[in-house]
Amino acid sequence: MFYRPEDGHGLPHNPFNAIVTPRPIGWISTRGADGSENLAPYSFFNAVAYVPPQVMFASTSAKPDRDGTKDSVANIRETSVFCVNVVEYAMRDVMNLTSGPWPREVDEFNKADVAREACETIACSRVADAPANLECRLTQIVQLPGDANVVVFGEVTGVHLRDDCLRDGLFDVTTFQPLTRLGYRDYSRITEVFRIERPGE
Repeated sequence: MFYRPEDGHGLPHNPFNAIVTPRPIGWISTRGADGSENLAPYSFFNAVAYVPPQVMFASTSAKPDRDGTKDSVANIRETSVFCVNVVEYAMRDVMNLTSGPWPREVDEFNKADVAREACETIACSRVADAPANLECRLTQIVQLPGDANVVVFGEVTGVHLRDDCLRDGLFDVTTFQPLTRLGYRDYSRITEVFRIERPGE
């Protein structure tokens, strides 16, 4: 099968996000200029640089009460900070609850009963029980073609690692089973890890 996206695929559901899988989930916490907080998952998320460490996430839809974007991006535009919280399999249900189209005044930490703690380097909350948290300062927001397609880049200014996820000096993903996004309504968890040595190492 071949199709051009502008012509449509003719399938029951768009296969695009089922092709690019698995994707890590950035559970993004933000704070608006008025002090209100938001917590929402984004599966168009990844690390993009080592030195200095940098991450990105993309928001691809809008809410009627946020002028062409979603709460996360609107808050970051106001305060220039956000925190990426790593999602483990055990947190799948509360993460999913925070993905709802809630009004801007809803604090998803409260709605999903997610414990929060203050970040160290930015004025924002983080998910207290997450395996890891990346505190970030905005470096740039890029508007992509299409309605409401926005990419947010940030520099990591602080890193939290949950103590039980450290094993022999390594951050060990097998201790918490990272949750990943597939296509449609499908998710996966990482339960097996293997090593491959790169040539020249």
